[in-house]
Amino acid sequence: MRAVILKDFGGVENLVTEEIADPKEIGPDEVLVRVRAIGIDRIDLKTRMGEGMAAELKKENPMILGWDMSGVVIGRGEEVKDLRVGDQVFGTIRFPGCGRTYAEYVVAPASQLALKPEILSFGEAAAATQSPLTAWQALVGIGRVQAGQKVLIHGAAGGVGQYAVQIAKQLGAYVIGTGSAMHKEFIIGLGADEFIDYHAQRFEEVVDGADFILETIGGENFVRSLQVLAPQGTIVLLPTDKKAEADQAAEAHQVSNYHYLLMHSSGDDMKEIARWLAEGKLKVHIYRTFSFHQMPQAHNLLAAGGNAGKIVVEVAIW
Repeated sequence: MRAVILKDFGGVENLVTEEIADPKEIGPDEVLVRVRAIGIDRIDLKTRMGEGMAAELKKENPMILGWDMSGVVIGRGEEVKDLRVGDQVFGTIRFPGCGRTYAEYVVAPASQLALKPEILSFGEAAAATQSPLTAWQALVGIGRVQAGQKVLIHGAAGGVGQYAVQIAKQLGAYVIGTGSAMHKEFIIGLGADEFIDYHAQRFEEVVDGADFILETIGGENFVRSLQVLAPQGTIVLLPTDKKAEADQAAEAHQVSNYHYLLMHSSGDDMKEIARWLAEGKLKVHIYRTFSFHQMPQAHNLLAAGGNAGKIVVEVAIW
């Protein structure tokens, strides 16, 4: 099979497409999936550079990045009951850990996948994995956001942010999204009740009493966010490299409902997301699609920033 191999940690020149052996063994609770599309995330970039999940990846030979995918089940273990050969599936697999989805075939725990909604293409399904899963676990799992609450989403046009806005709105919250002016219409179109251009205005001057804050930026932005958090409000931090600083700030401000979220693979959560997608409660927005051999270009585009929507790599059937 073809796979994108990470030859060494560093730049995109280390991502090389090669022919390697097909997966040989399928565990009793696993399925073999023919990958049709791959979602590209920030964790892919961090890990490629030697951060993120690099400590786990360097144990692998060869090193294959990737956690998000959609595809077709072509084999299954004897204990798998919910999935059958021929089923179209999607999900984020083995996170935290090594998903190895930058390949034509991947062995995945059946419990971490969901059936792909028929209304979605494989590319759209791959774009609706890690990002909505992270947003779901933050707003529903941790925040337990309810109707009538005030929710502040930082980086509302980003991969996680765009789904967080939609989920919060579907839960009945009043949603405020921050972003750059060029993404105002996109964020409002997602359902945000209010938009703040973070270049032109300091959000703490116009927001007060937020019941839930999704902090996708960290650093000074996190400290400023604490100023607008309601007394019993919840704030969730996502950036791993900003955790230590946030821990100290939350303790100094005596914030009791501060959480750091490291998203984890969950088929149960993915099934809920699949249901919402099928019902039209969540919309998928793809910024750009690349072919398999263009993986370095996909990484470069995500690293450049300013993307409204997800970046997807399609794996052609040979």
